[in-house]
Amino acid sequence: MNEQWLVGVDLGGTTIKMAFINYYGEIVEKWEIPTDKTGKEITTDIAKSIDTKLTELGFTKEKLAGIGMGAPGPVNLESGLIYETVNLGWKNYPLRDHLELETGLQAIIDNDANIAALGEMWKGAGDGAKDLICVTLGTGVGGGLISNGEVIHGVNGAGGEIGHITVVPDGGAPCNCGKTGCIETIASATGIVRVAKEKLSTSEKQSILREILEASGNLTSKDVFDALEKKDAIAEEIIDYVTFHLSLMLANVANGLNPEKIVIGGGVSKAGDKLIKKVEHYFKRFAFPRVGDAATITVATLGNDAGVIGGAWLVKTKLLNK
Repeated sequence: MNEQWLVGVDLGGTTIKMAFINYYGEIVEKWEIPTDKTGKEITTDIAKSIDTKLTELGFTKEKLAGIGMGAPGPVNLESGLIYETVNLGWKNYPLRDHLELETGLQAIIDNDANIAALGEMWKGAGDGAKDLICVTLGTGVGGGLISNGEVIHGVNGAGGEIGHITVVPDGGAPCNCGKTGCIETIASATGIVRVAKEKLSTSEKQSILREILEASGNLTSKDVFDALEKKDAIAEEIIDYVTFHLSLMLANVANGLNPEKIVIGGGVSKAGDKLIKKVEHYFKRFAFPRVGDAATITVATLGNDAGVIGGAWLVKTKLLNK
């Protein structure tokens, strides 16, 4: 059993990350290929790339135990059906069937934020905790909820969509999901920039951020955290606003789940301690005291490897244990 490798695949908007991973969750080989934006060639591309990599390493298909893959959008874990991916034009797309047909391997599919959460639970910041909230702050806000070691999927695959919890009930910014006031409109990289521009337009205060915006016409969330380092007053207001709302959402989810760990990943999490300390401060205020005492808030440690490792975990626990 230990001789075989597990294949982890993480389908992103620009690249598909792939890895051969051993039974202990260690990456043997990892690589990536560009994502076919039409969605038509994705499974073919994955199959060809696996074959090429096996040949390179001097192994045959027998070396592989199966594929665990994460894809954006709601997924039916039982059937491997993708209900909808906004960017790839898939609707009720039988991803697992296509993947198994093209690769000749058993496959299992889940949502990309869910497999990142499983990866962090198995080999990352989750540190083996069986009850955890994983939140990714990237272009959007993704989430994975794990209760007693199992991902919460809900009745039609939309469990764990914590990025769309409303934190501004009235007058919030419009979100891509069709609602307004979602945490995604505030705590994502794009949300932070939106909040920053809003603050700059309504304040007269001096700010490094104003200089950057006037000089380049643009801002990034990194600019905001860099300005915070320099004790910029506007940057402090922005991050205070963002962490206040992020903590409110996390505390409310935690009150329902009572997690041991809250893992924050994605590009925004690179801000590290500056972010965590503020989140901890507000989290304690909004969480039920006993829930607050139990939860440790920490930065994700696996980075871009979380998804492929989580995919491998699915192969190990769901396919091989059948």
